[in-house]
Amino acid sequence: MVARVTTVAFQGIEAVPVDVQVQITAGNPVFAVVGLPDKTVGESRERIRAALFAAGLALPQRRITVNLAPADLPKEGSHYDLPIALAILAAIGAMPGDQLLDYVALGELSLDGTIAAVAGVLPAAVAAAALDKGLICPADSGSEAAWASPDLAIVAGRSLVQLANHFKGTQVVARPTPKIREAVAGLPDLRDVKGQETAKRALEIAAAGGHHLLMVGPPGSGKSMLAARLPSILPPLEPRELLEVSMIASIAGELADGKLSDRRPFRSPHHSASMAALVGGGLRARPGEVSLAHNGVLFLDELPEFVPQVLDSLRQPLESGEVVIARANHRVSYPARIQLIAAMNPCRCGHAGTPGFVCRRGRRCADEYQARLSGPLLDRIDLRIEVAAVSAQDLILPPPTEGSAEVAARVARARLVQRRRFAALGLDGVRTNADMPAALVEEVARPDAAGADLLAAAATAMRLSARAYHRVLKVARTLADLDDRPTVGRIHLAEALGARGADPLSQAA
Repeated sequence: MVARVTTVAFQGIEAVPVDVQVQITAGNPVFAVVGLPDKTVGESRERIRAALFAAGLALPQRRITVNLAPADLPKEGSHYDLPIALAILAAIGAMPGDQLLDYVALGELSLDGTIAAVAGVLPAAVAAAALDKGLICPADSGSEAAWASPDLAIVAGRSLVQLANHFKGTQVVARPTPKIREAVAGLPDLRDVKGQETAKRALEIAAAGGHHLLMVGPPGSGKSMLAARLPSILPPLEPRELLEVSMIASIAGELADGKLSDRRPFRSPHHSASMAALVGGGLRARPGEVSLAHNGVLFLDELPEFVPQVLDSLRQPLESGEVVIARANHRVSYPARIQLIAAMNPCRCGHAGTPGFVCRRGRRCADEYQARLSGPLLDRIDLRIEVAAVSAQDLILPPPTEGSAEVAARVARARLVQRRRFAALGLDGVRTNADMPAALVEEVARPDAAGADLLAAAATAMRLSARAYHRVLKVARTLADLDDRPTVGRIHLAEALGARGADPLSQAA
């Protein structure tokens, strides 16, 4: 007789069904796990043995074969402990095996028989709902699973004994309820920033259209301070975006207590981050910072201090909105539709181009520092502005009257216009102008006659690439949306070209 329990293997944020098959036959006492298990899955034998002993049971002194099918799919992670243990309990008659066929199970076993939380419960719950099955998971992950579907049958147990009693009918495990993380109070406000009106305007444009932004300026000019206030003007996540973000966080094990949040991610990795840390990879092809920032913001401070090869690995995700990690035996993709916000000094000493300052190394200091950034990466950044040092006169002024609340209201109105526009065009996956397909740019962002003349002259004078040409039109469309104008005008194109064409790097040099 073969006992079966369904579990999942993770390929990116997709949960692939895995059939756990257990057969107990006569022969020498052996506990074999086959089906391309990694070391963690192989070690499950000892955890299961100890957990069953804690529950008052023992493995039969016979040959136990566990097959994880399909056999050619790599199996990684400790979440296979629980389905293997349940299949063994069904094989020895300690649990009704026919009931287990209606569930997908995952969880890690402790030596005392309790079930520990694992990563990936939310994608597993979504997969279980798609298979028209219920879910067996750790109690600490139950609220996370409850978000998948209100109709999903969930058994969130704290121990093997509790699960066995539930399926025997001697104890009832209540269905968990979804939980939401409390909104963060006191987000940094734009009212704290004195001066820097040009930078604030660029931040508003970037937030309204989802555009990438590069700020160049001397130390202490407020670049990091401005970036930290971007979340306060961004709209909350929509339901579909919330599910996507939460599934990635679940795979990465970053959903604390199974609570979801509608706040957009804001990731700020240190410049010492490796390529695997930034774009994903490693032994198990885990999501990197660019995927954890999906539908949110990736802030890279001190941009040239990152390893150039690491920065260039962002070029494909910025263009396609996903990260593809290829391995010899499998291929994994993670969504990575982000808004890149970057900050840098104009040179290594930080003051190139500042009035009254003379660098000891001259132009060479700025040239060598800026050469760490490749042209193709810079070409993908929509807004590139200079952030000048704040004067003492600015600092003694009273706080500005307009803060994040007022800017966030304008951003929300502009995003609503964009969402309705793309929904009318049948583009459900496109939510901002920055995500607009290239085929639609000249239709959606077609300028008036005066604007077209300006753009044609500027494209020649500034030697805009085809990508840069389209990005200028996208920014101009965002400016028109902020002004609630149906047509892109000359004034919108002039501002978009100014934000991109006045190259702060060349000025600083």
